[in-house]
Amino acid sequence: MFKKKNVLVFPAGTEIASEIFNALKLCKFVTLFGGTSVNDHSEYMYKNLIKDIPFIYENGFIEEFNRILSDNNIDCVYPAYDPVIEFFSENSDKINAQLIIADKTTTSVCRSKSQSYKLFKGEWFVPELYERGAVLSFPVFVKPDMGQGSQGAHIARDMEELDFRLEHSDNPIICEYLSGDEYTVDCFTDGKGKLRVAKQRTRERIRNGISVRSRSLDKDDKILEMATTINEKLNFKGAWFFQIKKDKNGIYKLLEISPRIPGTMGLSRNCGINYPLLTLFAFWGYDVDIIDNGYEISVDRALYGAYKINLDYTHIYLDFDDTLIIDNKVNTQLMSFIYQAINENKIIHLLSRHKGDIHNDLKKYRIGEELFDAITVLDEGDEKINYITEQNAIFIDDSFAERIKVATKRNIAVFDVDMVESLINYKA
Repeated sequence: MFKKKNVLVFPAGTEIASEIFNALKLCKFVTLFGGTSVNDHSEYMYKNLIKDIPFIYENGFIEEFNRILSDNNIDCVYPAYDPVIEFFSENSDKINAQLIIADKTTTSVCRSKSQSYKLFKGEWFVPELYERGAVLSFPVFVKPDMGQGSQGAHIARDMEELDFRLEHSDNPIICEYLSGDEYTVDCFTDGKGKLRVAKQRTRERIRNGISVRSRSLDKDDKILEMATTINEKLNFKGAWFFQIKKDKNGIYKLLEISPRIPGTMGLSRNCGINYPLLTLFAFWGYDVDIIDNGYEISVDRALYGAYKINLDYTHIYLDFDDTLIIDNKVNTQLMSFIYQAINENKIIHLLSRHKGDIHNDLKKYRIGEELFDAITVLDEGDEKINYITEQNAIFIDDSFAERIKVATKRNIAVFDVDMVESLINYKA
């Protein structure tokens, strides 16, 4: 029997945190909390949001953080930003909750590319490293020893450009130039140290060093060999990943390793492999089985809008034609809002001049009449405004003429169909 646990994701506004949130927000084993030190997107995501947490470098952070953990009965902390992961790994014995991170040695090695390359020196997948004076041919690649993704990485095509990049990079290393395609390999190691998943995906579109377009790939024996070797030399528990790129001969070379959830790990999650949840189970000592549906899947991630409206209402009046049903199809976004409203105990009025039999047409579209507290069909020439009797209400209708009458004479908020997105509550 699973005991539901309070899990704090911190900081809650990162790309890493977003994937953890999406993976756990509907999980029956978890009560999800977000923690943030700044005003960020987590305000629009978490019902349980702890704001104004000090930054990790501030004096007294650990004492204040432990107070927050105690006040909110937090069982586990899921760090979701590389510097925070590193800080917690170095101070794990001082935090009064279970930390969902790899041990200090593994975290330290993964944080530094030079340490990673040193650990795996002699393996076929380690790229060539150069000292400045030993670079005999160009191009080469200059990147920060500590960093994420491709941030701060640059090609140097001659000595002048190399000197410039070295001068303007933070603790740089010089690597062989890898001209081939780049990939990410998402991995999961269970609580007994056994590698259970190594799933390769493309990195087709990059934004701020993060892959936002990705596609799953078939299994590759060389990838599994790399993953197995890395897993044997480091002490992983739960999800981790590594990034690779092909050299001019088509050989995979290691770019970096990270002992955490990447933002685009949702690609594998939507094949059936929920890495954040599997990671929790590994830390909780549970044995796991894994289902991978194995179909080809791709993802492209982009910004979406989440809104907060300072609007209090109890009643919702909405139209049928060209509002709930558009082009003979159900408006799924509006249906989502209707179910959200039901969860919030709103009173829903269907108000329409529908010319057919609305009861048959609701049945045709498999929309249950019980979704609505009242269904009113108006006669031709009748005014909808006459049936809007509640002041604590909103009105949703595709007709501008109807909306302006209601807004003017009833003084309530009115919404066109494209505005319904602002009413959706994404918090979990």
